[in-house]
Amino acid sequence: MHRLVAFAVIVLVVAPALAQDRPPAKAPTAAVITLEKGGQITLEFFPADAPKHVENFLKLARAGFYDGQRFHRVEPGFVVQLGDPQSKTLPMDHPAMGTGGPGYTIKAEFNDRKFERGLLGMARKSDPDSAGSQFYIMLGSASHLNGQYTAFGRVTSGMDVVDSIKVGDRVKSVKVN
Repeated sequence: MHRLVAFAVIVLVVAPALAQDRPPAKAPTAAVITLEKGGQITLEFFPADAPKHVENFLKLARAGFYDGQRFHRVEPGFVVQLGDPQSKTLPMDHPAMGTGGPGYTIKAEFNDRKFERGLLGMARKSDPDSAGSQFYIMLGSASHLNGQYTAFGRVTSGMDVVDSIKVGDRVKSVKVN
């Protein structure tokens, strides 16, 4: 009986100490958007600058929220935009296109990142705290967005794919690495 108690004490004391020596699980740092027409866009995130926006994007991506959606906005030299769940079924010219979201909003996390080519920004209404699921990829620089919208990541490869996106192009999947 004393050996069993001694063993239990060792397990209770030593196991937590051993667990502390293990490195923490690595947080996801990237995601890959695969388009139905072919091509991939690799993203990296800025959790130090916009932790809640990164967390929100990763949660939605893991749940398959973006899978099957279509890019509903393409402004040459400015942005391509995705994230309206209505784009899965509504015609692209429907008046409600671009108004949908996940059913909740998140607070702005403005930061010092510059809105330059390849940056990911969260779309919102006039209320700074109205972002939800819609995001855009910058096709060019837009300094008027600096400090006014949340920058939460950037494209690390696949800008040629981004440049080829047309309104209505469908996302096959968004996979978190």
